Amino acid sequence: MTRFGDFDVLCRDTPSYTWCNLFYRQIQSKQSSVFTNASLPAVSAGMGVNPQCTIPRMGHDGSLGNIANIVVCALSMVFAGVLIWVTNKRKAAVGRIELRTFLLLYFLTLPLQLVTTGAFLEQGSTALVVLTAIHAGTVAALFWSLLANALVATQVVEDGTPSSLIPFYAIAIAFFAATTYISLDIAFSFTTAFGPSNPPQALGSIALFVLTSIWPAVTVLLYFAFMTYIVLAVLNESRPMWFYILSAALFVLSQLDYFLLNRVICKGSASKVDGSFVATFLETASVGVLYLAWKSITEESWDEDAYYPS
Repeated sequence: MTRFGDFDVLCRDTPSYTWCNLFYRQIQSKQSSVFTNASLPAVSAGMGVNPQCTIPRMGHDGSLGNIANIVVCALSMVFAGVLIWVTNKRKAAVGRIELRTFLLLYFLTLPLQLVTTGAFLEQGSTALVVLTAIHAGTVAALFWSLLANALVATQVVEDGTPSSLIPFYAIAIAFFAATTYISLDIAFSFTTAFGPSNPPQALGSIALFVLTSIWPAVTVLLYFAFMTYIVLAVLNESRPMWFYILSAALFVLSQLDYFLLNRVICKGSASKVDGSFVATFLETASVGVLYLAWKSITEESWDEDAYYPS
């Protein structure tokens, strides 16, 4: 029976589920007989533990790795770079520095995702585990920065000032450090606080599950609630709200694709591609629409009246 915080079902049923890299190393070190059908040998294994469908490691059995997601991640990096550039040009816009930081963190998740889910590196290798841990830390910090952008939009503190940026960066660093350490502890079992899983086949880690699944969901809901209040109640506008609704819808669709259609696409393509590339495309589109929403409620230059909600 799956308990809260167990990853066994996710690592079995969801191809390219990033955090399975951490548990593969843990199980490999235990040489557990429970996983006789795991994606072994490690030198050619794809992602997952006891996966129902997985893309073999690049270069083995003619595999190109997770080629579709590799391409979409690369294109998304270019798109995110453009968003960072155009955001930086809007000198008078409220929350410019904070949004730029959010976009930069999203940009950083893309090469990490490309490597950790691209089937480049050998499963269980130190390099793959460390990069996966850094990826997890960056994702946790990314969603804090999303929530922080909503808090900045309320103008409780003035954006771009030390009173805004110091807690913004300090909490982001704290989320990154804590999540990265927990991820490394799961894989390498430095302590018994976060690893190993007990029982091993459960692939359990409540802390990792909260930081990589619950925390992102909570921040998205809070961000949407804050921005709904600001747009409808403070600014008394409706057009920007449609951007926020579309951005939220694209994000939800990306998660539905990842967890519901991912395996279907993997099996349908005979393990050539999976649904992760669709999810990445939708996530990037969601970020792009989020930028449009922010642009629609801010001003570009100091010559115009900037948006300052009372």
